[in-house]
Amino acid sequence: MEIIHSTSPGDIRLDAAKEKVVALGYFDGVHKGHQKVIKTAVDIAQEKGMQSVVMTFHPHPSVVLSPKSKRKSYITPPDVKAELFAELGIDVTYFIHFDRNFSRLSPQEFVDYYLIKLHAKHIVAGDDFTFGQKAAGNMVNINDYSRSMFNHTTVPFVNVNGEKVSSTIIRSLIEEGDFSNVSTMLGRQYEIRGTVVHGDKRGRLLGFPTANVSCSEEFIIPKNGVYLVNFDSQGRSLNGICSVGVRPTFFDKEVPVTVEVYILDFHGDLYDQEVKVSWIKRLRDEEKFDSAEALIQRMEQDKKEAAAFFMANGRI
Repeated sequence: MEIIHSTSPGDIRLDAAKEKVVALGYFDGVHKGHQKVIKTAVDIAQEKGMQSVVMTFHPHPSVVLSPKSKRKSYITPPDVKAELFAELGIDVTYFIHFDRNFSRLSPQEFVDYYLIKLHAKHIVAGDDFTFGQKAAGNMVNINDYSRSMFNHTTVPFVNVNGEKVSSTIIRSLIEEGDFSNVSTMLGRQYEIRGTVVHGDKRGRLLGFPTANVSCSEEFIIPKNGVYLVNFDSQGRSLNGICSVGVRPTFFDKEVPVTVEVYILDFHGDLYDQEVKVSWIKRLRDEEKFDSAEALIQRMEQDKKEAAAFFMANGRI
């Protein structure tokens, strides 16, 4: 899949003459609703013998339009989104840089500069997609701006267990550590990516050496607590227990939140490796213990619960 980053209408190449079916959206999470939009675009493109394209935007519009309440983290940062688009069969992804100038485009200017110029012949989007200054363009009035140059398909919301699938809901579920519902709405486990870095090696002293993961992007981190995870490193999928928090048993002052993974039945050096942490289930809240010994006892209990879970679910 080709990836093109655009910072102005001039970046849309006139020589890109292939007729296209374009899926429009921000697509944070590439959840089941987004997947339906993208698969619809891919299917139409295959039927018509056209190129399938995703046009998405970065950063999130709130960074430009609502800086006091801007979105600071993502379910799927751009690199992860691009990978998921490719898996869904998209030929080309355009990342349009969202800035003040872009936000001031009228609906007609957006259509002229970014769709018609791109040789878009069919547009696909969810029924909540808007475009142009003050979100004046939408999937109801898009024909008013098309200049009869393209058709469009509006994809309705996807519901799971009677609830609309949305990035906002999924973000909230991740933050609360409700990964059963997150996986149902995403259609896969939520994952973060990063590098294993050196920590204070306290886990090793306790008999539970951990991999301290420094995130490579601004992923959403769930609230403090202990979780069951899959830990992927160099093609290996390992079972783990992840602690998110500030280690209150040892620190009274405010310290940065860390993401540390104890990997079951593993011995080896993981430092500087690029890894993925896929979140499965929340075990418990973060706790402050009276002593290191009490913490070790609790961690032994966590280990037993984790082993039982992985065994029952065929992961061992």
